[in-house]
Amino acid sequence: MENPNPPDNQSNSVIKKPRRYSSSAWQFIIVGVIFFILGFGFNAFGAKVTFGPGGNNQQPIDLTKFWQVNTLLKQKFDGDIDPKKQAEGAITGMVSSLGDPYTVYLDKKANQELADQLKGKLSGIGIEVGIKNNHLTVIAPIEGTPAANAGLKSGDIIATIDGADTSKMTVDEAVTKIRGQKDTTVKLGIVRAGAEPKEYTITRADITVPSVKSEMKPGQIGYIKISEFGQNTIQDVQNAITSLKSQGAKAIVIDVRGNPGGYLDGAVKISSQFMSSGTIVEERSRKGENKKFTALPGGQMTVIPVVMLVDGGSASASEIMAGALHDNNRATLVGEKTFGKGSVQEIICLTGLNLTSTCPDDTLKVTVAHWYTPNGVNISKEGIKPDVEVKITSEDINAGRDPQLDKALEVAKQKLAQ
Repeated sequence: MENPNPPDNQSNSVIKKPRRYSSSAWQFIIVGVIFFILGFGFNAFGAKVTFGPGGNNQQPIDLTKFWQVNTLLKQKFDGDIDPKKQAEGAITGMVSSLGDPYTVYLDKKANQELADQLKGKLSGIGIEVGIKNNHLTVIAPIEGTPAANAGLKSGDIIATIDGADTSKMTVDEAVTKIRGQKDTTVKLGIVRAGAEPKEYTITRADITVPSVKSEMKPGQIGYIKISEFGQNTIQDVQNAITSLKSQGAKAIVIDVRGNPGGYLDGAVKISSQFMSSGTIVEERSRKGENKKFTALPGGQMTVIPVVMLVDGGSASASEIMAGALHDNNRATLVGEKTFGKGSVQEIICLTGLNLTSTCPDDTLKVTVAHWYTPNGVNISKEGIKPDVEVKITSEDINAGRDPQLDKALEVAKQKLAQ
């Protein structure tokens, strides 16, 4: 999953009882909200505005057609007009015009669903999705959930949701349609490479996702499976490391296959458990406000050999960790090329017209930067390539085989023998 990355300029705000506005006043509020959010400045008291300092450019925006359409709707439309919905529609359209599937306007309901997801609480079918090659794509079905039990796989293209075409949907719109009440169903039209299109009818369920599992493998090799980088993952990984060390682990296999990501803070702190020094990731933005995140002191396993398992379902924070350990010569990567989701999202809460650090209401989730590995790899464009490529087939899965894990354990044993 993408990193919320709360804003640094956190402040408390007073929530006032909302005023009621006339329909004519809403005309100015609709555009005024747009100006406020994006920091526009007026050229004149009229339709054209320019971006303020730090904006993308200084091109004027001509709102003549906006006012023209608004006036025509009021004159011609045979029905009720809800000015508040018009305002939200204007904001949604403005955000979607950027063409970035991860920059979205979230209403109160969608914002709460995002918060629940990062807490490990899900209601739906247990699937993570993203946009890849302009298609709504399964990043990973979560192990043991209805999506995984139905046979969905990383890389599947979701062409339809309950018959609705997904080609113009944002990720958040798709997630909202897929989620729903327990014991209800959703129909997904799936396109899979090398197979005929197929429709899956999946029953929704309440889902709680444990973010970390661990166990000892033969040959004094510890195994840690990280399913996401959520609120409790840092502590869960630390507990797993402590347990494996007490059991005599001499090498570690970290499995982030099917891990869609989560908090940047989690990726940095967990990577630091296996690195004594070095850059973990660099954020680069168009504003030139680049920022490097380096390893934190106190890691428990900064010397022993590390092998990481990755695949096409490893995204975002998973890719940060894989790139950090690989580029600092701390891990050998085994598996398949990662998903390639290396953009940074900041969540800004819109409480009235006040920007706050908490999000009880509508929010703007906006891409503010992109991630690069220590060696300068643009994660979004290139993904992370494994050192040892091992594919897993349907036949392997049906037979209960895991050649990727087998290879990772083999590499770990070789490292111990060196």
